[in-house]
Amino acid sequence: MLIVIGGLPGAGKTTLSRLVARRLGAVHVRIDTIEQAIVRSGLARQPIGPAGYVVGYALAEDHLRQGLTVIAESVNPLAVTRDAWREVGVRAGVPVAEVEVTCSDQDEHRDRVTTRSVDIPGLRLPEWREVVEREYEPWDRDHITVDTAGRTPQASFETLIAHLKPHLE
Repeated sequence: MLIVIGGLPGAGKTTLSRLVARRLGAVHVRIDTIEQAIVRSGLARQPIGPAGYVVGYALAEDHLRQGLTVIAESVNPLAVTRDAWREVGVRAGVPVAEVEVTCSDQDEHRDRVTTRSVDIPGLRLPEWREVVEREYEPWDRDHITVDTAGRTPQASFETLIAHLKPHLE
């Protein structure tokens, strides 16, 4: 199965992705990690454009074809990237669950963005202004939404697992 997790920076995507990957024994493909590795290689500078996503699609499809569940985590801000992730699942012949992680409390979201620490060497985290001004198209099809505002990571994780349960059986 391919579980695509998207949402604005600071909403809780990475935390949820790691929890789900651990629970399911899944591969976690994180676009931030891929993009920063490309930058560290000296082949590109931020923003690197679609390269990180293209590498992510290829890695995810390879893992899916090996029979592994993949958690694909990225901002996933555009319909074109969402469609591309779905196509990865179609080509690999696996079900796809799309998840949008949100934080509906603007003050809490701002606090997360401005106080979090970097967990990828060299990665520059976006400032709050960059998060709110970022291009982010509304989702135009059915998907799972997990609002992390006012909730612990564990509570958000349990909500997500409950939504995923029908897809996992």
